[in-house]
Amino acid sequence: MTLQPLTPVNCAGLLQPGCSLLQLDGELLLFGQKGWPKRSCPTGIFSIRLKSGEMKLRPITFSNDSCYLPPLRCPAVCRLDPYDGLPESYVIHGGRTPNNEISSSMYVLSVDSRGCNRKLTLRCQEKEVVGEVPSARYGHTLNVVQSRGKTAYALFGGRSYVPGVERTTENWNSVIDCPPQVFLFEFEFGCVSAHSLPELHEGQSFHLSIAREDCIYFIGGHSITSDSRPPRLFRLKIELLQGSPLLTCQAFDNGVSISSAIITRTGPMHKYIVLGGYKSESQKRMECSEVTLDEKGIHFEALEAPRWTADISNSRTWFGGSAGEGKALFAVPTEGRGSQSETHCLYKVSFQTQDEADGKEQDANQGCSQESTDFDDSPPLEDSEELYFGREPHELEDSGDEVSDKYNEDDEEDETQTGYWIKCCLGCQIDPNTWDPYYSTELHRPAMIFCSRGEEGHWVHAQCMELSESLLLKLSQGSKKYFCQDHGGLPYQEETPPRHNLSPKKTP
Repeated sequence: MTLQPLTPVNCAGLLQPGCSLLQLDGELLLFGQKGWPKRSCPTGIFSIRLKSGEMKLRPITFSNDSCYLPPLRCPAVCRLDPYDGLPESYVIHGGRTPNNEISSSMYVLSVDSRGCNRKLTLRCQEKEVVGEVPSARYGHTLNVVQSRGKTAYALFGGRSYVPGVERTTENWNSVIDCPPQVFLFEFEFGCVSAHSLPELHEGQSFHLSIAREDCIYFIGGHSITSDSRPPRLFRLKIELLQGSPLLTCQAFDNGVSISSAIITRTGPMHKYIVLGGYKSESQKRMECSEVTLDEKGIHFEALEAPRWTADISNSRTWFGGSAGEGKALFAVPTEGRGSQSETHCLYKVSFQTQDEADGKEQDANQGCSQESTDFDDSPPLEDSEELYFGREPHELEDSGDEVSDKYNEDDEEDETQTGYWIKCCLGCQIDPNTWDPYYSTELHRPAMIFCSRGEEGHWVHAQCMELSESLLLKLSQGSKKYFCQDHGGLPYQEETPPRHNLSPKKTP
C-alpha cells in the first residue's frame, strides 16, 4: 500500500469535485470538466497519463456519429464489461453541469477506434427510453443486474431541485432528495419502470452501490431531510421474471456511515476497497475498508490506511475516483496557500502489494518493450539509406507529449488556419472539424510533408505517414521532395543533391 503525490502539468485547474474516472481500452479517462477553450474537447473527456510522478491530460476526440455529451458532475456511472460481441462501455445518467443545470438524459460511451498514432476515439450515443422515466438528478447510482439470462440497469437515489410549482425566490436553488424509488431500465426494448419498496422509505444520495448478479447493496449515503449519514445497508434483489420483475429489499444493521466515498475493485473477484468520504459535514472518514461479496452476502473488514500527509489530514474536502484495480486518484484543495500555482494537490494511492505491482509492471514492459525512438542524436541520412516510416504504435505513444499536453492561450489563433488541412492522402484519418495539435510544429504550421507526385503535388499529414516529430523536423530541412505511401509505397527522396568534384591540386 503506497501513497504517491503527483505533480499536475498545467491541468490541475480542470479537476473539480464531482468528476468521474473511467477506464476504457486500457486508458484512464477524466470525465465531467469543461474542455480547453476552442479545442476539440468540448465534452470535457481527457486521457490521464501518470509518469514519473507527473500527471498530464490529453483531450479525447469523438467520432462523427457521436452526440453532444455535456460536462456532467456527480452523474450515475455504470461500467458494462464486454459480452455477446458487444464492446466494453459505460452508461451515464443524469448529473449536474457547471452551469448548475441538472440532466435527465442517458448516454452510452464506448470506444470507436484507434488511430495510426494510437490516439483513442470515443463514440457517445444518447439512449432514448419510454415509460416511467426518472426525473433529472445527480448524486445517484446505476448498477447492472443479471437474472435468468436477462440484463437490466437499476437506478436509485439522488437529489434534484425543488419542483417548479414550489420554487420561490428564497428556495430557487434549493435541492431535495428524490423519492426513494428504484428504476429498472431494459435497453433491449428501451423501457423503464419505477418501483417503490417499504424498506426504502427515505431518500439518499452520494451513497455507494455494489452489484453481484441479481443483488445490489446500497451503503451509507446522505439525507437532506434529516441532514445525517446513518449507517445504512440495504440489499436489493431483482428477479427479471417474464412479464414484470420481482424486487425484494432487506435492511441490515451493520452498515457504514459514509458519503461521497471512493470505491475501487481489487481484482476479478467481487472484492472492493472503500476509502475517502465523509462521516459528517465537518469530519472526513480517514479509515479504509475492504468489502467482499459472496454467496452468503456482504462482508466488511478494516484495512490499514495509508499514512496520510498533513495536506490530506487538514483539508476539509477531498474527491477522486478509481484509477484501476486496487488504485485510486484523489485531490485535496490547496487552501490558504497563495504561493501554490495549482489549485489542488493530487495523490495516487495503491493497495497492491509490491510483488503484484512489480509483476504487472513487468508484464506491461514485456508487452511494450521498445521505447519511442529518438532521432535527435542520430546521424544524418545518407542517399543510400532506406527511409522506413511504418513504425509500431508503441513507438509513437509518447511522442509529442511534452507539448501537446500543454495549453497556451496564444496558440488559439493558429487553429483558424484550416486551409492547410484540405488536401491529404486517401487514407487520412484527420478530421479538420475536430483537429487538435499533436506535434509542436502544428502550433505554428501544420506538420505535413509534400508529395511531389503529379504536376501540382499535394500535402500529406505527418500523422498519416506515422512520422515522429523529430524525424519530421529532420526531413523538413533543405529542399528535398518525397513521395507519400499512396504514390510508390515507402516515401523516398526524389532527387539527390549534386556531388561537387574537387579539382586536382595544381603545383605553383
